[in-house]
Amino acid sequence: MSALGWMPGDRRETTRAMIRVDQAGEYGATRIYAGQLAVLGDRHPSSRAIHHMAEQEERHRAFFDRMIVERRVRPTILQPFWDVAGFALGAVTAAIGPNAAMACTAAVETEIDKHYQAQLDQLADSDPELSEAIADFQAEELEHRDHALASGAEETFGYPVLYGFIRLGCKAAIAAAKRI
Repeated sequence: MSALGWMPGDRRETTRAMIRVDQAGEYGATRIYAGQLAVLGDRHPSSRAIHHMAEQEERHRAFFDRMIVERRVRPTILQPFWDVAGFALGAVTAAIGPNAAMACTAAVETEIDKHYQAQLDQLADSDPELSEAIADFQAEELEHRDHALASGAEETFGYPVLYGFIRLGCKAAIAAAKRI
């Protein structure tokens, strides 16, 4: 054991990385929805659902903000980047059209579902508070994905390319936020 009381690879470090990346991801999600709403406004039929999803993401982010403080987890230094990149992704996809905004949501939430499931598998019963929150948030993320698909996400011109590009970006963001 090191002078710090833990060794690299210790489960506490794994849990800290989970909290760091999840807080960053939920923050990014709030920024994506802010960008979408900035373009679509409140007058578009999708706006009500986007507001609802944004409120849920804000609640998820608040949970991870609390975990960062309580468990003394270093947040990602990439937060300013997620702020701009998330907003830009939301605004650009909404500017393409409401279906593209939904395609963005479908892609992001598909990747987050996989990410959260991997975390749940890794946590098992080692951290009930974190596992319970992640499972609850995962269910809501799946609702977002399903709503996006039902709202025309797949009707977006070039959907497979847009969907794949956004999922790839999510994977890169997850990998970066775990470490940086």
